[in-house]
Amino acid sequence: MFLIKGAKVFTVTDGIKEKTDVFIKGGKIDKIAKNIKAPKGAKIIHADGLSLYPGFIDAHCHVGIMEEGNGQVGNDTNEMISPSTPHLRAIDGINHEDPGFRDSYEKGGVTSVMVAPGSANIIGGEACFMNTYGETVDDMVIEECIGMKMALGENPKRVYGSQHKSPSTRMANASVMRENLFKAKEYLKKKSDKKAKQSFDLKMENLSKVIKKKVPARIHCHRADDIITAIRITKEFKINSVIEHATDGHKIPKQIKKAKLPCCVGPTLIGRMKEELKDRTIETVKVLVENGVDVAIVTDHPVLPLHALPMCAGYALKTGLSEEEILKTITINPAKICGMEKKVGSIEKGKQADLVLWSGNPFFPDSQVEKVWIKGEMIFEK
Repeated sequence: MFLIKGAKVFTVTDGIKEKTDVFIKGGKIDKIAKNIKAPKGAKIIHADGLSLYPGFIDAHCHVGIMEEGNGQVGNDTNEMISPSTPHLRAIDGINHEDPGFRDSYEKGGVTSVMVAPGSANIIGGEACFMNTYGETVDDMVIEECIGMKMALGENPKRVYGSQHKSPSTRMANASVMRENLFKAKEYLKKKSDKKAKQSFDLKMENLSKVIKKKVPARIHCHRADDIITAIRITKEFKINSVIEHATDGHKIPKQIKKAKLPCCVGPTLIGRMKEELKDRTIETVKVLVENGVDVAIVTDHPVLPLHALPMCAGYALKTGLSEEEILKTITINPAKICGMEKKVGSIEKGKQADLVLWSGNPFFPDSQVEKVWIKGEMIFEK
């Protein structure tokens, strides 16, 4: 049990509360009020002059599955032998000892992440949602599957075009995605028909979760034309989708809004390293937010290190968005996009106690992480 006393509490969903106490019990937030009396056995944390935030969330990264400093030995992001690999799971390729996890909460206050396979394949495999601290991956994972990673555009074209295989064009990218979604629909149809005697198929079993809307398709798209293709396929199969990266999202905000697709925007603080990034701008976040699109700012770690997440969000202040709106892009918005908003993303009674005490405004580079709690356990103290 912990009683954090006198902090400036940024609840995200219920405003900012000055000189307020937060009581942690059983791994959850038990009470938020002024002058809470410490129960017997509770450790008191005096937080006068400090700011308490929910742990930040990165809704698109590859921490642990693309390890830092380990080169090819630690890169388990893409199985580049087939453009459709829905039977793969990110959880099976994550090394919990990747130093990126520790840096994320010690330097950036990031306490949970969506980890996905890469974008070499049209259908890459299942993404998981996890905390950034734990003894093993199984301790860290909150949900083993929160989406099916898919990809359009340059990456699958390059990978399979270099092997003189299909897909090597955007037409083929879309056809592979359609073909496999159709197969999954047929698989479900035959599975429900006792006379059809459908044999078990792990690939189709996993992809069926998308058809049944148990999880969304998490579709990697940079260019506007690829985003439109993702919208088109989403409509055709009546599935739920998330646009990953959405680099050109500022060009077609009305279409994205009409399709009701959330966007994970980023990484924004990188150079125009390939053709698809030539129109990259932090203004994308503002344009999408102002058009009513749910936006999460992401690092795509290790493209940008996870601990740079609050810096990426802070950079968006230059566009004129309010701090309140920007804070949502790394807390409650990514929680919603990942289907985890009932567990994390804000400081509310009953939610998992993923909390970070900051010396000041986390969007400013001179602010320091003072203390971190994950699942109610203090896992870092400066």
